[in-house]
Amino acid sequence: MKIYDSHGIKNIALLGNDGAGKTTLTEALLFESGVIKRRGRITQKNTVSDYFPVEHDYGYSVFSTVFHVEWNNKKLNIIDCPGSDDFVGAAITALNVTDTAVLLINGQYGPEVGTQNHFRYTEKLRKPVIFLVNQLDDEKCDFHVILEQLQSIYGSKVVPAQYPLATGPDFNSIIDIILMKKLTWGPEGGKPTIEEIPAEELERATEMHRALVESAAENDETLMEKFFETEQLTEDEMREGIRKGMVTRSIFPVFCVCATKNMGVGRLMEFLGNVVPFVDEMPSVHNSRGEEVKPDPSAPVSLYFFKTGIEPHIGEVQYFKVMSGTLKEGMDLTNADRGSKERMAQIFVCAGAMRDKVEQLSAGDIGCTVKLKDVRTGNTLNAPGVEHRFNWIKYPNAKYTRAIKAVSESDTEKMMQALSRMRQEDPTWEVEQSKELRQILVHGQGEFHLRTLKWRLENLDKIPVEFYEQRIPYRETITKSARADYRHKKQSGGAGQFGEVHLIVEPYQDGMEDPTVYRFGGQEIRVNIKSKEEIDLEWGGKLIFINSVVGGAIDTRFMPAILKGIMSRMEQGPLTGSYARDVRVVVYDGKMHPVDSNEISFTLAGRNAFSMAFREAGPKVLEPIYDVEVFTPADAMGDVMSDLQNRRGLIIGMDSEGGYQKLSAKVPLKELSSYSTTLSSLSGGRASFVMKFSSYELMPTDLQKKLIDDFAKEQEDEA
Repeated sequence: MKIYDSHGIKNIALLGNDGAGKTTLTEALLFESGVIKRRGRITQKNTVSDYFPVEHDYGYSVFSTVFHVEWNNKKLNIIDCPGSDDFVGAAITALNVTDTAVLLINGQYGPEVGTQNHFRYTEKLRKPVIFLVNQLDDEKCDFHVILEQLQSIYGSKVVPAQYPLATGPDFNSIIDIILMKKLTWGPEGGKPTIEEIPAEELERATEMHRALVESAAENDETLMEKFFETEQLTEDEMREGIRKGMVTRSIFPVFCVCATKNMGVGRLMEFLGNVVPFVDEMPSVHNSRGEEVKPDPSAPVSLYFFKTGIEPHIGEVQYFKVMSGTLKEGMDLTNADRGSKERMAQIFVCAGAMRDKVEQLSAGDIGCTVKLKDVRTGNTLNAPGVEHRFNWIKYPNAKYTRAIKAVSESDTEKMMQALSRMRQEDPTWEVEQSKELRQILVHGQGEFHLRTLKWRLENLDKIPVEFYEQRIPYRETITKSARADYRHKKQSGGAGQFGEVHLIVEPYQDGMEDPTVYRFGGQEIRVNIKSKEEIDLEWGGKLIFINSVVGGAIDTRFMPAILKGIMSRMEQGPLTGSYARDVRVVVYDGKMHPVDSNEISFTLAGRNAFSMAFREAGPKVLEPIYDVEVFTPADAMGDVMSDLQNRRGLIIGMDSEGGYQKLSAKVPLKELSSYSTTLSSLSGGRASFVMKFSSYELMPTDLQKKLIDDFAKEQEDEA
């Protein structure tokens, strides 16, 4: 294969909602460029993109597929991304290592919530966008309505570069506004017949051509001056203006294809090859220290590993982008994240599972390798003397969680190893061994996301597993002050155990003044602070521990033991066994024995005194509340809002964003267990949501009582 430099390489992410036809388009692109001799079909399970067994079984794209085509002496690296929101991590990864997004639109439905989500990611990353309307042969397709929707959502930056003469089963021709020609295809697609624009379409095409020329001219002063003088630009000048406009996101061109019939695909590739920005025309990336790293082939080598694939009979296939320098076969590099040395024994370019060996790759190019010793997704490999790291990919918070357990306990370790390996393939699968909840949790983007994980464990690793509802990480706190004392005394021959602790507990808030006096039942207890510890608890909130013992009633050396006993109850609250938080404890009196007092005695005395006082201090259970943003079509708004309210959600805002309704709410985590499934059902799969932790709030009394009663019963059963 020819070696391309940075000004011959273009990196493109292929995005779009589920069902938009990305896999079919990929087959057409590969066929049109000669990489494959026959187009595969999803139904026949022989496509280049969906080649993993789980994808064959489900009929969905689960992983992104990296492929390349050579077109007119240019190399196009394209990453085909899954459309389902459950696998959004692949799209985010692809956008971070490519320079242009092709956003595929389903001709039946127009812009969908997946379109919105993907566009939002391009916006955050400042990536150029091409809208590509597919399935123009569908009887429900109306291109002009879709164009109006796109312009309504994204504004006047959306400019058609083509439009179909007719949509539906008779679709076979478009008007190309850049070329100002009519392109017509035969039943098998392929190369079009190029003709003059029919007279009845000329006025409309001319008007659209003028709008496109004006949009192109706006991005270059020289072009703008020429446009004002002549109202015309040459085809090359238009390309230059569109390219500059794409880089600055001031123009979003719209193209047409029918991927199943291979119509319009060749013309799309011409545009990708001739107009889409090259690697060296995009703003340079920055490393983790904020230093600019240009795609300079003459600079020292630096590679960023953005994807890991696990393939039968091969093992790990590591995909990388050459951030700088020229990578050559046999180079020795250092892992900036792990400190290990690696030899790049073999370098490949790929098209799905097909790999072609190459001797070198230049800055900006994308390739893969195998048999590396110690490289993980997100790692950087550098030449000697280079210290770049690239860790800028930010993934969305998980939206769906289940506890997981191997059916056979003996498979637990094997299951954990498999989960760790799978997370290399998809970083949005998260695994957590929760000490607090005493469960192994897997977090993901939705039910289908975790169902795919389960399928792979059971079918590829042969580990039967079960999913359970996760326990909720409640918190316990108190609402008023209380006091208690406890004497621990044990005598069994020889030295005994003795410790007595008197203490006060009260709720704590940041900024509270130190206590000076307490009154309980007419008795006044003055506080003389000898020492104070402020402990930031791992699970949130604080514990303030004050030693106010006077007269040597308890030796100072026993205070750490008392604190240890209190902390043991903070870690397992008396109401539900959950962590306690935001409590101030004042130890003000006690007794000790010159012989029998020891650390264990005061640990137990402190623990029991705290537990007794806590129960008398108006204890309450706090539950985790999450901020939830739902993006939904207007026709599902009422059902979505009603469902949120039934989940004890508090609606705090409604807005319109990009043609969709946005609902903002605060919802208890307990009520979000299967929300992704319900939301999909309510909206016909067209809505999506994001969630993040907000705060802990008091639980309603009736629900708290039930929770406490259930915990008490559980404790009895275990006893």
